[in-house]
Amino acid sequence: MKIPNELYYTDSHEWIRVEDGIATVGITDFAQSELGDIVFMELPDVGMKVNSGEPCGTIEAVKSVEDLLSPLSGKVVESNGELEDKPELINKSPYDEGWIMKVRISNMDELENLLSAVEYKNIIPE
Repeated sequence: MKIPNELYYTDSHEWIRVEDGIATVGITDFAQSELGDIVFMELPDVGMKVNSGEPCGTIEAVKSVEDLLSPLSGKVVESNGELEDKPELINKSPYDEGWIMKVRISNMDELENLLSAVEYKNIIPE
């Protein structure tokens, strides 16, 4: 199971890559494997304000539907439109092609609430 060291994580299984005040967000390899085949994504709209820990979209898999929780507060500046036609990209490439949204972070202090790769490894089952 891949858990890249350079990313931040949440206990609800989102990953976050921060560059120049913009957070790229997706779900972890563990999350996509637990969900199974992802068949539909409800993406947040560009311009939408999101709050840390609150739902901003949904992920529909063959077995279940889960809320996508925003790991940080801010404004959505981009959604991965490719997922509308190819939601399976999350299963195939959760950390690259399967990213979900980009958020301009409004409160950088919230990064302190996120997990490191080592901390995240400790909360997922072996």
